[in-house]
Amino acid sequence: MKTYLKTFARTFKKHATRFISIIFIVLVSVGFISGIGTSTDKIKYSLTDYYKAQNVSDLIVKSTKSEGFSMGFSKEEVAAVKEFYGEQFVGTGAAIDAYIGVNGERQLVRLYFLDDFDNLSVNKPEILEEAGFSEDEKKDLTVAYAEVADNKIKGIASRTEVEIDFKDVIEQLAGQAGQEIPSYAQLFLGRLKPVKVTVGGTVKSPLTFAQDGEPSWLNPEDTEIPNTINEVNELITLDNILYLPSDAIPSIMNIRVLQTTDIYLAFSDRSQFKAFDYGYEDYVESQKELFTEKSGANAEDLRFISLYQNYSFISLTRYADKVAGIGYILMVAFLFVTALVVLSNMTRLMEEERAQVACLKTLGYSSFKIVFKYVLFAMLATGVGGGGSYFVGLGLAYLICYVFNYSFAMPPISSQVALPFFLIVFSVIVVVTLGSTLVAGLRLTAETPAELLRPKPPKAGKKVFLERIPLIWNLLSFKYKSTMRNVLRYLSRFIMTVVSVAVSTALVLAGLALLDVCLFGGVNSPSVMGVAVVVIIFAELLTAVVIYTLTNINVSERNRELATLKVLGYHEREVSGYIFREVYIDTAVGIIFGYPLSTLIMLLLFNIMGMGTIAGVSWFWWLVAPVLVLAFTFIVTINLSTKIKRIYMYESLKAIE
Repeated sequence: MKTYLKTFARTFKKHATRFISIIFIVLVSVGFISGIGTSTDKIKYSLTDYYKAQNVSDLIVKSTKSEGFSMGFSKEEVAAVKEFYGEQFVGTGAAIDAYIGVNGERQLVRLYFLDDFDNLSVNKPEILEEAGFSEDEKKDLTVAYAEVADNKIKGIASRTEVEIDFKDVIEQLAGQAGQEIPSYAQLFLGRLKPVKVTVGGTVKSPLTFAQDGEPSWLNPEDTEIPNTINEVNELITLDNILYLPSDAIPSIMNIRVLQTTDIYLAFSDRSQFKAFDYGYEDYVESQKELFTEKSGANAEDLRFISLYQNYSFISLTRYADKVAGIGYILMVAFLFVTALVVLSNMTRLMEEERAQVACLKTLGYSSFKIVFKYVLFAMLATGVGGGGSYFVGLGLAYLICYVFNYSFAMPPISSQVALPFFLIVFSVIVVVTLGSTLVAGLRLTAETPAELLRPKPPKAGKKVFLERIPLIWNLLSFKYKSTMRNVLRYLSRFIMTVVSVAVSTALVLAGLALLDVCLFGGVNSPSVMGVAVVVIIFAELLTAVVIYTLTNINVSERNRELATLKVLGYHEREVSGYIFREVYIDTAVGIIFGYPLSTLIMLLLFNIMGMGTIAGVSWFWWLVAPVLVLAFTFIVTINLSTKIKRIYMYESLKAIE
């Protein structure tokens, strides 16, 4: 056991570079994938926490019942609903969209007339700024609050006076409904005087937090939320939103004009929502039936607007799901490259210790105990990388949530731990890594000690296909001929490098394509742009780690060969070029294969995002991607040139390979 532990410790010391490279490849891959997935969970947890904290209504219920000038629910119906659901879960008011004069221009404004204006228990707004009116000033004013400005909402400064011409508003509403105002009603409307309200501060409503504006109910498809990002730009959006007390509505002969009482219903079971999780939609439908029964209203008179018709809630959730979709697509590519590199690392490590494996077998150690040392090596490297990747992913998730602030006034980020995506990805990496190491190790230990003690014969030299084309082959100098022979001589290493670089190139191109859609495709989506930049950065990091690891293995495998070149008089620059020319050729071939692979990834991404086409991707990105990959390859080879300089000719030449 003592001998076994000594060999185990020496393995870590001797192969520290490989140990670190496995840590980094796992760190980059799992960190990126779990960060993308965790950001989706964080956004949904945050939205759910916000929904609970502000007691957001699950249903806005409107009644089309009309009796004279009075519309909406009767006092008895409202009282019945409050008695059944509880007053803290029921709010009342009215909302209309109309064009009114604001700051000298005609703007489309949503007017919320809220009962119990100062003590709202449902849809509690966040007060961001107060005008600071004294109690004496308030006596002579009708105070309203304005929605905070964003990319579309213009905002109204505190203490600004806004005049609302209700006669004009009623005529607009009648026109939208395709109705004519009866002649007897014209008499009452003629007596209506404009109402002046003064903005007492700025608020952020929990129902309207999309920075690109809130679609107006005047939109022909007023309760339909767009399925694609492009459709957002085609919506009729509001210029402003005002929140007023219900008594701002004028009265004529004690009859309230424009009385359209709505009910804002928050379900008492706040755990049902979970950002539109499974079962919530069925729960909403069951509550619609229950509301109709308990309110005593006629089902034909009721119109329900659920959170599924709330643009801010549903669009934020959809964007989060699109980010998760990106993660699922890229997960396969990242995990595949990671598994390939780790397998290459561990296979080469065991091949280098063939003689030690033979000695352990001779001393009576079982195959499983011998292989377990390498499995433990891989497990520790993967574990350290995985542990670090959780924090990388968490940081990335916070970054993506921050980027979403450009499209949404994001709720506070939830402190709830989001582990599922990380655990799934890390589990896959662990199973693949340990499984491949175990299989490769058992295959090695199946050989006899005598076979293991003998060095593996070098790859036989053979003609490459270019040698059969004299017109090209004869033009090549000796060093390029030897390079071409070496590239195809080590076929497994060539294929591994090409595949890894192809996937990395495809990922970079996919990220650039997403960026192109936002920059030049007419899609105003900073959140998607932020995710695209993250994809590009991590794809380049993956490229760098892959090239470094595979090139490092290449150099380690050929110490004796490189030492021989030094003995023959090759300068260090020439020896480095001997290896790096192969790397650049492998990378160039990988880039070529990366193009068709990138089109497949782009198709999947564009399908999930609901935007963009391959034909629409600007031509120059197809040139930028390979330049970026080659640039990272060059940086890696420069860093590895020092390792070639440190090769000791004497020790390398006497080593048995």
